[in-house]
Amino acid sequence: MSNSTKNTQELLKKVRKIEIKSKGLSNQIFSGEYHSAFKGRGMAFSEVREYQMGDEIRSIDWNVTARFNSPFVKVFEEEREMTVMLLVDMSASKAFGSKKQLKQDLVTELCAVLAFSAIQNNDKVGVLFFSDQIEKFIPPKKGKSHILMIIRELINFTPEHKGTDIKEALRYFTLAIKRRCTAFLISDFLNEGFEDELKIANKKHDLIALQIFDQREIEMPNVGLVQFEDAETGEVRWFDTSKEKNRIAYKANGLKKHGAIREALRRSGIDFTKLATHESYIQPLMTLFKRRGSR
Repeated sequence: MSNSTKNTQELLKKVRKIEIKSKGLSNQIFSGEYHSAFKGRGMAFSEVREYQMGDEIRSIDWNVTARFNSPFVKVFEEEREMTVMLLVDMSASKAFGSKKQLKQDLVTELCAVLAFSAIQNNDKVGVLFFSDQIEKFIPPKKGKSHILMIIRELINFTPEHKGTDIKEALRYFTLAIKRRCTAFLISDFLNEGFEDELKIANKKHDLIALQIFDQREIEMPNVGLVQFEDAETGEVRWFDTSKEKNRIAYKANGLKKHGAIREALRRSGIDFTKLATHESYIQPLMTLFKRRGSR
């Protein structure tokens, strides 16, 4: 068996594994909450029927009423079909992870669950991969084969660049998608200066931020002398975790950074939640959906 055939088979196994888990979650847990949390474009005319006691006077179709000499009302239904965009941070920091899984694994599974929840609602799904540049744009489409292609890309895609530029991703997104859509921006948000672009994108679209977080960004255990390499810049430095003052300073810096991210997301006016690599994402995602659905 050639290496390419073996690699393809391994990839298909991974895709199948993620498909089974994410389809199960979206069927059993998320489908109802997703439906109520993400509304369609509005109300569309469906039919006319005879007036019934309790119908609103303003819904009467006066032209049809005059024609049949009997009151008829217009019936409207919610337009369910939407476009869902997944804006996925593919920068080098996605390879970070210390407990249950890497950020990259969490992002892949999360995108699969959202995509399967979307196609159950007959929504189109598209993806924008970004680093500090636009890496790949997959236009929105329907169907299972399209979702499986997206999952393959999530597993197998290698970005050309290591950095992160959320501003550029949001600019491209607002230009590429003309009609209003629901978009999930999935990143660790560790780079700065994206607040204005979040506000602009959220005026045109329904934008939700999913912050991917690893506990080691805040807490460092006592494991002696550790070499850190910044995945995005390549900068290498040594850090002595055996000194308590270093661990305290590290935690304070991490808390400050994550506090600033939370404030930036809050000020932008978008819905957001934090999803940790060492915890199940089901509860925070369900809480987000229920909060939106109750509005």
